[in-house]
Amino acid sequence: MRHPDQPYHHGDLRAALLERAAEQLRTGSPADLSLRRLARDLGVSHAAPSRHFPDRRAFLAALAASGWQRLDAGLAAADPGPDAGLRSRVLALGRAYVRFATSESALLELMSAGKATGEATGGGTGGAPHAADAVSGPARVVLDAQRRGEVVPGDPETLATALWAGLHGVAALSVSGALPGADVDRLLERTVDALLDGLRPR
Repeated sequence: MRHPDQPYHHGDLRAALLERAAEQLRTGSPADLSLRRLARDLGVSHAAPSRHFPDRRAFLAALAASGWQRLDAGLAAADPGPDAGLRSRVLALGRAYVRFATSESALLELMSAGKATGEATGGGTGGAPHAADAVSGPARVVLDAQRRGEVVPGDPETLATALWAGLHGVAALSVSGALPGADVDRLLERTVDALLDGLRPR
C-alpha cells in the first residue's frame, strides 16, 4: 500500500484539485479549503499541490478563474442565439446565471469578492477578473443586437456591464433568500424588460 506522503503522479492533478475544491464549496466556504486535505482526498502527497500552486493565494486565484470559465461556458451553452430574439437571449443568460449563483454560491462569492489575485487574471497583479472581462455572453448579445438596430449605439462593453449588473442583482437576491422561489423568475423578467427598455433606440 502507498504511504500517504509517498509521491504520486496524478493524470491532471491541477484540474482535479480545482474540481474537488469546487465540490467542497457547495457545502462549505473558501476558509474551509485546505490544500493538504484536498491532496489527501485525491490520494496524493501533501506536497504534490505545490507543483501547481505555490501557496494558498495562488490556489484561490486559480479556483476563482476556473469558476469564471465555467460560468462563461454555461452562459454560452444557454444562449439560444440571435434568431431567438433579444429578450429571449437575455432571459436565457439571466436564468443560467441564477442557476449558477444558487448552486455555486460560495464559489461565486470567491469569484466576485476580489479575494483571489495573480493567476485569476492570467498571472497579473490586479486581482480577480471583473464579470465584464471574464464573461462574454452579455457583450456578445449586445453586439448582435446593435448590428440589428435593437440596442442603442455605444461602447458594447459598457452596455454589457450594465446588463450584467441587472442580472447579477437578481441572482444576488435569489442567493440571499430574500425572494420566494416563485418570485425569482418573475423579477428576472421584469428586470430584463426594464433593462431592454433602457437600451432600446429612441
